[in-house]
Amino acid sequence: QVQLVESGGGLVQAGDSLRLSCAASGLTFSSYAMGWFRQAPGKEREFVAGISWTGGSTYYTDSVKGRFTISRDNAKNTVYLQMNSLKPEDTALYYCAARKVAVTQIPSLWAYWGQGTQVTVSS
Repeated sequence: QVQLVESGGGLVQAGDSLRLSCAASGLTFSSYAMGWFRQAPGKEREFVAGISWTGGSTYYTDSVKGRFTISRDNAKNTVYLQMNSLKPEDTALYYCAARKVAVTQIPSLWAYWGQGTQVTVSS
């Protein structure tokens, strides 16, 4: 079965950096668009970043543009989220997701999800 396993979260201070990883198995990784979402307590899950199956196209929500970078290594079946200049408002549970077609910001349209990794940014 398909498994997505996130790692790399933690507790950091404002201005620090983290790199999240998501290792995929049970699917033809190079055929799937990949995305990162986050959910803070009491809030809805929101799109953070997405990358096409080739890696040639990337997408970001406005609040992370210029600070976060999504990338993928199809040889390692892994997608990454490099997060720089972290802010307290970035605190959330971060999920990776996979879908067969193009990147979309709508969570319900993604087929597979990981369990999430917690990112906490202190001020």
